[in-house]
Amino acid sequence: MTKNEIRALLNDLESDRVERTISTTNTDKFGQAICAFANDLPDHRKPGYLFLGVADDGELKCLNVTDELLKNVAAIRTDGNIQPQPSMTVEKMQLEEGCIVMVRVEPSVFPPVRYKGRIWIRIGPRKGVANENDEHILMEKRRANVTSFDSSPCLEATINDLNLDQFNHYYLPKAMTDDEIEEDRRQGRDVKVQLASFGFFDIRYDCPTNAGMLFFAKNLRRFIPGAYIQYVRFAGKDRAGDIMTEHEFKENLCTVLPELDTFIKTTIANRRPIPVSALREDLYVDYPDWATRELLMNAVCHRDYTSNGPIQFYQYDDRIEIMNHGGLYGRANEENFPNVNDYRNIVVAEAMKVLGFVNRHSRGVLRVQKDLKTNENGEATYDFSYQTAVMVTEMKSSRGERAMRDAITNGFVIEREGIGSQKRLDFTNSKQKPSNMTENDEGKVQKPSFLTENDFPSIIVKNVYEALKQNRKAKYSWLQDNLGVSESTILRAINDLKKLGYINPEHSKIKGEWQLLK
Repeated sequence: MTKNEIRALLNDLESDRVERTISTTNTDKFGQAICAFANDLPDHRKPGYLFLGVADDGELKCLNVTDELLKNVAAIRTDGNIQPQPSMTVEKMQLEEGCIVMVRVEPSVFPPVRYKGRIWIRIGPRKGVANENDEHILMEKRRANVTSFDSSPCLEATINDLNLDQFNHYYLPKAMTDDEIEEDRRQGRDVKVQLASFGFFDIRYDCPTNAGMLFFAKNLRRFIPGAYIQYVRFAGKDRAGDIMTEHEFKENLCTVLPELDTFIKTTIANRRPIPVSALREDLYVDYPDWATRELLMNAVCHRDYTSNGPIQFYQYDDRIEIMNHGGLYGRANEENFPNVNDYRNIVVAEAMKVLGFVNRHSRGVLRVQKDLKTNENGEATYDFSYQTAVMVTEMKSSRGERAMRDAITNGFVIEREGIGSQKRLDFTNSKQKPSNMTENDEGKVQKPSFLTENDFPSIIVKNVYEALKQNRKAKYSWLQDNLGVSESTILRAINDLKKLGYINPEHSKIKGEWQLLK
């Protein structure tokens, strides 16, 4: 814009495309204005302007524009309060009377845009919260613009195919404030309209969208066959090895996402303390759970759901591989990844942000690489050569194995013959007694609390024990779902743990809580 054009906007009355303020710290006011301009309720299809350092009458207040001020205003776009993120620019403008800040906001392709859960609009020269009719107009604009698979109607489904309890009791409390939910209840707002306001229902076709099915479907694979995660644990370093365990995460995302979170922490990370001296032990993991979780959540968020193949989550002796259908999308390419991001599934991305499983700040991959390097896994590698898929590989850390070898060498741990051909680790007769060891009435040293894979006759037994430590009230069905094994396998593992002395053999449960002895 030229200075004359800017001058004309400053001297004109405030309108539904212009807002002026002398404040430099009222970020709520800025966020509401940006949200309202992005919604463009009057459908000008032109940008809106927020001017900082200008009074209501157009007089400039000689604002001291610093880099910090410009950064703070620009950060409103990516701090997570405005969803979906608007397209905007922030500039310092030098006029004869002094400096001002000009924020230019483009109309959103995906309205309604929300700021802290509320839909703000311009009503002439003032802002306001959208009513139901305003929201309906904005949703019509969205449908006219959106062509993504997740926002398209799932014509074969009806409202009865959705688990509305999950929407009402799990999603809504995270997406809206208590006051807004109570106001909807008093007004008797129809659940279809509520679903539609988040992109989960198509009012025009009277059916859920594909995003609605992904998050709340009672039988998801009936409608979207490839929408599941296939976990396989192979023995060895390639797919030629025997399959040790496998599991399909095939429910809707409101069910699967928390399950994946728990599964990674209890099964994949392999968290265990190892003694590093006679008086101290450190915690070691093969795979940092936050980094692995972020890689898997990115796969769920960015995959191509029109593919009938699942997300492949494969674990080997030395690494994890995640194969995600759908290559880099939109503006993202091999040269600018991961600094430039784009969303194939805009509704899915918004919903996962609401539920807390992605951050949408375009920094997840960078943090993953930092966490992996800190844990000595090395950086995750991305293979884009598959064209229609992306393969990401996370190597196993050697820190734990190295620490255990040192502990054995220094006499803090002793290898002994275990069940079958397995080795077990013990402290009996070690050179020094760590501080976490105790003596029984006969003066014999008891086994300490920390465990390694070699303590158990199989990895399944170890995984069951680690899961019970995480959830002392775990039921067999919970163990099956999170570990991906059958009930008979769980029962055998429980019996082995009783024989090994990890679970009280006489009273394995008291008041529904597992009685772990170590």
